[in-house]
Amino acid sequence: MSDVVDNPFLKTLGVERTAWREGYAEFRVQVKPGLLNRQEVLQGGVIATLLDAACGYSGLYSAERDRPIHGVTLSLTLNFLDKGLGHTATAKGFLERKGRSIFFARGEAWVDDRTLIATAQGTFKYARSTT
Repeated sequence: MSDVVDNPFLKTLGVERTAWREGYAEFRVQVKPGLLNRQEVLQGGVIATLLDAACGYSGLYSAERDRPIHGVTLSLTLNFLDKGLGHTATAKGFLERKGRSIFFARGEAWVDDRTLIATAQGTFKYARSTT
């Protein structure tokens, strides 16, 4: 089941949010020609984008849909482990620790739910409300 993605950049890439709950977020994209690099494997920037979204959203869940929580990435460290060869790439974000203004998350990127292609660790800051 996919959810509405409220991020224009992710929409442009064709990314779907497939899970989102307290402490966890998951995003998926179909691997298609426009997302491949010169070696015809999934571009590293797409994987980084998926992991950034999954890690970030893992700390931004709000049960009140009319009161969204926003944040910004302070740092994101990636480790690429394998090629992005397959049909579907999925990133899973896990909230590790949450403070008043900053939270920490880790992520995993998988191809076809069987090959771990990258991991991530990130630090994120809650954005101030503009309302």
